[in-house]
Amino acid sequence: MTNAFFKNKGPFEINQLLKLLHLNSCQKFPQKKIYNIADLTSSTVKDITFFHSKKYANLALKTKASFCITTNSLKDFLPKNCKKIIVNNVLMVTAKVTRLFYPDSINDDFDTTVKDISKTSYKNKVKFGKNVLIGKNVKIGKNCLVGHNSIIEKNVFIGNNCSIGSNVIIRNTVINNNIKILDGCVIGKKGFGFFPNKKENYRYPQIGHVIINDNSEIGCGSTIDRGSMSNTIIGKNTFLDNQIHIAHNVKIGDNCIIAGQVGFAGSSTIGNNVMIGGQAGISGHLRIGDNVQIGGGSGVIRDIKDNNKVMGYPAKDLRKFIKEIN
Repeated sequence: MTNAFFKNKGPFEINQLLKLLHLNSCQKFPQKKIYNIADLTSSTVKDITFFHSKKYANLALKTKASFCITTNSLKDFLPKNCKKIIVNNVLMVTAKVTRLFYPDSINDDFDTTVKDISKTSYKNKVKFGKNVLIGKNVKIGKNCLVGHNSIIEKNVFIGNNCSIGSNVIIRNTVINNNIKILDGCVIGKKGFGFFPNKKENYRYPQIGHVIINDNSEIGCGSTIDRGSMSNTIIGKNTFLDNQIHIAHNVKIGDNCIIAGQVGFAGSSTIGNNVMIGGQAGISGHLRIGDNVQIGGGSGVIRDIKDNNKVMGYPAKDLRKFIKEIN
């Protein structure tokens, strides 16, 4: 899978890649070019992938990648035609490989390509406020509005009938049709991914982007991080209240309603028709089913199956929660 927003520096010959990672003394493979790094699901025979947790064993079994960075304890879950690169710290090595392919994905400095919208082709196509800036590789559809002091940085595609509020910053994002982004949002910046180190924390590259699907609304002051390896996705007709944070790789389904100050940790998947009360927290790498209702202030630390209502910390069945507090 190609990356539309970050330049790929590949291909690398596999043994050259291992040498750059200082892993060549342990393993050596027949000569083969690797064109990209991708997750277990989207990787192809031209790619290298990674597998770090037994939770993803079903995906690992089906991966099409030619090479996989993994541990000795997980290698047997992978297909026979996928060659295993055995390491101690899968995510650290994956971060280093990703940096080699996409060195420009590490930093999110301000976009030096931006121009005042009045000096672009959109000056007569978009209704805009004062001090609006537009970067390179930006496309804006019909009947769109952009508020005062907003910056549409590089790599943003906006569909038709969209309203972008004031003091908004967007980059590395696909916004489809009939979408409202309210004042003060930051969308498509890098997520909070790094490995702690006493001297210098090692930043994990964020090469994905944000996709916001039709008829959705993002409330004031909300932040949506772009994906690290896959994309961060907001479903159709999903409404976010103010001051919500969505971390990298989170997938939120269609027709969801999420109240203010809810936080989603990275790589969790939220089903369709989910309702979440204010100030709830969703831990990372969880799967929340369809038609789930989560009470305000809850802390969700486990998967929730379809059609459940939960509340409390840790979040539990609503009837059980009410019985315990009475």
